[in-house]
Amino acid sequence: MYEPDGNGRGEEIKIPEAVQADAKAAHEALVELVAEGKDELMEEYFNSGTLIEEHMVAALHEAIREDNIFPLLYASGLRNVGTDHLLEFLKAYAPAPTERDAVAARGKIQTTAGNGGGVHGVAAEGEDEIVMRSVDDKAPLALYVYKTMTDPFTGRVTFFKVVSGKITAGATVQNYSRQESESLGHLYIMQGRKPVEVSELHAGDLGAAVKLRTTLTGDTLGDKAHEMFIEPVAMPEPAMTYAIEPKTRGDEDKLAPALHKLVEDDPMVKFYRDPQTNDFLVSGAGQPHIEALVSKLKRRYHTNVILHEPKVPYRETVRAKAEAQGRHKKQSGGHGQYGDCKLRIEPQPRGTGVVFGNEIFGGAIPRQYVPAVEKGVRESAARGYLAGYPVVDIKVTVFDGSYHDVDSSEMAFKIAARTGFRKCMELAKPSLLEPIMKIEIEAPDDFAGALMGDLTSRRGRVQGMESSGAGTIIRAEVPMSEILTYGTTLTAITQGRGSFRIEMSHYDLVPQAIAEKILAAAKQPVHDDEEE
Repeated sequence: MYEPDGNGRGEEIKIPEAVQADAKAAHEALVELVAEGKDELMEEYFNSGTLIEEHMVAALHEAIREDNIFPLLYASGLRNVGTDHLLEFLKAYAPAPTERDAVAARGKIQTTAGNGGGVHGVAAEGEDEIVMRSVDDKAPLALYVYKTMTDPFTGRVTFFKVVSGKITAGATVQNYSRQESESLGHLYIMQGRKPVEVSELHAGDLGAAVKLRTTLTGDTLGDKAHEMFIEPVAMPEPAMTYAIEPKTRGDEDKLAPALHKLVEDDPMVKFYRDPQTNDFLVSGAGQPHIEALVSKLKRRYHTNVILHEPKVPYRETVRAKAEAQGRHKKQSGGHGQYGDCKLRIEPQPRGTGVVFGNEIFGGAIPRQYVPAVEKGVRESAARGYLAGYPVVDIKVTVFDGSYHDVDSSEMAFKIAARTGFRKCMELAKPSLLEPIMKIEIEAPDDFAGALMGDLTSRRGRVQGMESSGAGTIIRAEVPMSEILTYGTTLTAITQGRGSFRIEMSHYDLVPQAIAEKILAAAKQPVHDDEEE
């Protein structure tokens, strides 16, 4: 029994009668689980129906060390509840670093005496080998960086585990991941947010250093003479993306540097500019993760931002073949302008982009003006026709035209090509394309029906289902516009027990009714002839 916001020490009381039966059943299940696979424990369990506390503690310790049991404890750091229980549990049941198996890493074959704690295969000097590095002070030094944090006062703080060897303050180590040397001037152990300086750290210790130049999360550091590389923890792909913009002009200059520091702190955060929509996007594990990021921006870097759904990078294309003539003629006294070209447009397979063809013969258009025609076509395709989205998956061919010996110029033919392109688009059944995303959802079996119904309502096409150890995996293809904030919906449907991965698949035609709404909402581009 705990007092919220108290001293963190609980008072042991009898289990309330209402839950005594549940507690007894849970204890028996745990005893049975621990006894499985151990003949002497199974014999004791069958004889007495339980295990004595000493055997129970030792068996639980071993099961946790071997990753057969994953303990879950309830605590609240915010209200200081359960922390003493957590610490006592760790002391009794958590494995010490020296109990762990040796760590496998990639190393280099050395010809010098000693093998750096590794077992050499038959390989030439300098080639990669697998090195087994045990948690031992006498082994060569190896540090694994598991977290970095930017502190407003002390700068970048690097947290690491001493995998093997011993390190003293002031040592210079090699960052194998980046092939740079780093000086660890001061060493610390962290007690909450308070750093306590120490003179040395041993194998298995968790330590921290400040103001390292290039080291980031996932890097391996150690002795230059015993190069090794520990594979960094694989980070899951971000599940949710928002467009982010500064709230005021004053926040604009601070946003990018602040976000880059937060990205260094948290490898799960991605920050990038979408070249198709020109949005600045921030991605994270879910809505709470991104909201926490926004809170950090405000609290640490005094930067206020606005989040909104990212723009969908629609595309335009054509569904029919068409031909049209583009002519630009202007005479206003003196040197005039004249360009004339005939263009043919035809659809191409998805993913083709814009292909330009030249079928001019007989000198209808001089060779030096054909690149200007191509430039005009590509510029017009990039600007779009229906709603300003780029036109893709087309082939545009110039097959005829005319010119004037004096008045023709590259600019005139470029403007003529723009005019011809717009006329071709008008006749070639222009259509809207939308990005289709490939999504893989993993959730308990009970929610499979609800999830498939929701995907169908989002114009999704289910590609398949299969059972996994944790439940059901559903694979589907869904339009991007329908799942911009899918993480929130998935959490609601599965009570927080579902996860998903998403990636770009392909572009496909937008249904006519939906395309009309998109075009009505989009800003129509200006179609007047442009002169430069």
